[in-house]
Amino acid sequence: MSKVVTIGLDIAKHVFHAHGADGRGCAIFSKRISRGKLLDFFAAQPSCTVALEACGGAHHWARQLTQLGHKVRPIPPAYVKPFVKRQKNDAIDAEAICEAAQRPSMRFVAVKSEEQQAAGLVFRTRDLLVRQRTQLINAIRGHLTEHGWIAPKGPSHVVKLADLIEGEEMASSLPEAALAMFRLMLDLLAGLICKDFHGCFFGSHPRRFGEPALREILETGAKRQSTADDLMVW
Repeated sequence: MSKVVTIGLDIAKHVFHAHGADGRGCAIFSKRISRGKLLDFFAAQPSCTVALEACGGAHHWARQLTQLGHKVRPIPPAYVKPFVKRQKNDAIDAEAICEAAQRPSMRFVAVKSEEQQAAGLVFRTRDLLVRQRTQLINAIRGHLTEHGWIAPKGPSHVVKLADLIEGEEMASSLPEAALAMFRLMLDLLAGLICKDFHGCFFGSHPRRFGEPALREILETGAKRQSTADDLMVW
């Protein structure tokens, strides 16, 4: 029986599919594997090249399979697509991945460590919080405009609404339903603005995610404060 040289692995949440081929590209096996049995299956295989698409969870499984002695080669999904045959399914995807990995000119993705993925999560988390804050600010300013009030741009000015909205002049000019919704949005906004970004991102290990340049980038958002006038009313 020919020796397995390359295994194409189609990863998923629960059921995976592995396609093994020898050095000539001839298929040796095509097997469905449950998530709980995946590592046991690869532990029983001789050391070989394992290819998989560089998608969600790929780097995790690449690290796990590398520890079992395999050479893991993630491939960009766009480079696998030309090898997919008709009637697309898990088995055909695994076969396409295996075939793509055997191409001498194929380009692969470097496997990321847990620390590298965590550093990327820092940027994505901050980006998410900043976008949520911007959405709330725009919603508050837009709805206030509908009721005759204008708030200057920038989080430093909108935060002042928390005090002004409880004042007699503004509170008396807004319907009760609108006033309740403004209070709700301001509470959510206050929670986002008061987040300790440095404590959440760096904790007690400021060097875990790299050089001081990373800290400078993360502090950029906090330094950009608007200098416009205070709240104005029509």
